[in-house]
Amino acid sequence: MKKIKNKEYISVLLLRTLGNFLILASLFMIGKTLYEPVHQEIRYLYDSVIKKTYVVANPDEMSFSLQEKTGNKGSLTRIVAGKTANVLIPENTDFSIVVPKIGANAKIIPNVDSANERDYLSALKKGVAHALGTAFPGEGGHIFLFAHSTDYFWNVGAYNAIFYLLGKLEKNDEINIFYKGERYVYKVVDKTIVDPSQVEYLTRKTNREFLTLQTCWPLGTTFKRLLIFAVRVSD
Repeated sequence: MKKIKNKEYISVLLLRTLGNFLILASLFMIGKTLYEPVHQEIRYLYDSVIKKTYVVANPDEMSFSLQEKTGNKGSLTRIVAGKTANVLIPENTDFSIVVPKIGANAKIIPNVDSANERDYLSALKKGVAHALGTAFPGEGGHIFLFAHSTDYFWNVGAYNAIFYLLGKLEKNDEINIFYKGERYVYKVVDKTIVDPSQVEYLTRKTNREFLTLQTCWPLGTTFKRLLIFAVRVSD
């Protein structure tokens, strides 16, 4: 009788241990998936509360552009001295993207095959991907950039978070692309959410320089795609 009770006790203990392990593993996976999106949302909220702005700096010419939130232009020196602004120096003036409203700053990996999973997943660990076959800044065509993509939802955190706050962008918000030492400025004109199968946006035709930014949606998932559309500002 005592042996039977011991076996039952061991069985219950093993089941409880397994159950606790599965619960902890589930919590870990949820935390791993949601940590970066939540972290980015909190940062954005904090920046909004303290009214922090971001200044884009061209390291060659030291020219600055302020993403205004109030419409009142002020001295760059006064703003930085007041600790309400961060200066964003592009990661690489050969090819990079800076979005002042959301504090985004990352290099762009050129000519990434969006149909080759191994190719684009490798690129997205380093920065934002430029879709193979689409135009480059200054060419007057359609430029397609994408980030925050993954093979499985639990692997989202393994890829760069540069586009996590892309949904915050609204009409007329500024997007800066640095390419071969030159700076190109674009203004947001629209945004939409589509199914992953809707790939026609990748090959869209345009009679003006047009920029599309893509990320996964909702944050921390791969169910949909958020697309931001912008046009180049005339020099």
